[in-house]
Amino acid sequence: MLSPRGVTRARQLLPLRPWPRRSGGDGSIMASMQKRLQKELLALQNDPPPGMTLNEKSVQNSITQWIVDMEGAPGTLYEGEKFQLLFKFSSRYPFDSPQVMFTGENIPVHPHVYSNGHICLSILTEDWSPALSVQSVCLSIISMLSSCKEKRRPPDNSFYVRTCNKNPKKTKWWYHDDTC
Repeated sequence: MLSPRGVTRARQLLPLRPWPRRSGGDGSIMASMQKRLQKELLALQNDPPPGMTLNEKSVQNSITQWIVDMEGAPGTLYEGEKFQLLFKFSSRYPFDSPQVMFTGENIPVHPHVYSNGHICLSILTEDWSPALSVQSVCLSIISMLSSCKEKRRPPDNSFYVRTCNKNPKKTKWWYHDDTC
């Protein structure tokens, strides 16, 4: 496969444990989800968005949980900073959005990122479409951080972090600010 710069890059998928078929007739759903994740994993390995790298150790034991290492884009408030994104995929992926949040020691200070790593971004919930991918989610997050004019937490950060569910998809987000 050729990268945008014309340099040939080849990587093989890491060996994964075979998925057990579940009883109850959902085997085709699991096979479909696994096939889609394999395709997206290969795409992310071979042609990652700028500043993004798949943490390959994170997918050695399970294809349903990935860590993507991210570096702040040049010329932005986050230039040179390093972050990690955690992606968790349900058996309903791609019809159900992945759970995506920042993880690790460095959570970006941003008006749409809570100090526990939860991200207020509509494509992660109500605006999700099966046509979206891990790469498009990564690009949206890079864009969100890159357009930020001031590093600050959301105004309700303290209350939200104290009272929220561990799964950000269980939050009913109010999308009222797209200025950053």
